[in-house]
Amino acid sequence: MKKQELFDVIKGNVIVSCQALPDEPLYVEEKSIMYLMARAAKQAGTPAIRTNSVRDVVAIKEETGLPIIGLIKANYDNSDVYITPTMKEVDQLVEVNTDIIALDCTFSKRLNDTSINTFIREIKEKYPDIVLMADISTYEEGVNAYKCGVDLVGTTMNGYTEQSIDANITNLELVSKLSKEISIPVIAEGRIHYPNQVREMLDAGAFAVVVGGAITRPLEIAKRFIDAAKGELK
Repeated sequence: MKKQELFDVIKGNVIVSCQALPDEPLYVEEKSIMYLMARAAKQAGTPAIRTNSVRDVVAIKEETGLPIIGLIKANYDNSDVYITPTMKEVDQLVEVNTDIIALDCTFSKRLNDTSINTFIREIKEKYPDIVLMADISTYEEGVNAYKCGVDLVGTTMNGYTEQSIDANITNLELVSKLSKEISIPVIAEGRIHYPNQVREMLDAGAFAVVVGGAITRPLEIAKRFIDAAKGELK
């Protein structure tokens, strides 16, 4: 599917993030079960899936036939970024025909102190037709990624980096500000727990909305209900 076709499919919709990390209840080492979550998301009407790891990209594409926003979470010493942090992960995602590749485009410390601008340039030189989604945490990072030539900007990392905590801007505010400044799709993602928040994000200018934990992480969902019973819900 070409870039414009992808954009036409996801515009105004909810993209479901189906991920499970090794320390989470739905992670099965022998065989991923995330394709079942993706099956449910497809039946609910999502036009695309966001997922982590080569095995889940492959399994979910096979199960659903939907376009995939793929990433690989990898930790490296002396690096604060972990979402598709190096060319190694980009290569792996390209190899399995990932439709959109998401990567950390924050100003956080990278391996070998490589700048995000340099990394984006190297990716585009190697894969000229690649569709890149920049996961950012601040307005400045979003504008920078846009100027570097990414295809979509997502607010995924807002509130998870030191610079975004210092900036003290909500995802809704960030979506609104970026959508007025840049001419590529702004994807709202992060701490979207309720349906009304989806509508708020779209009304604020989001091109599409990614929802993950509120749909596909039963531990987080159950804990919110249990915390509410204890009077601890914030």
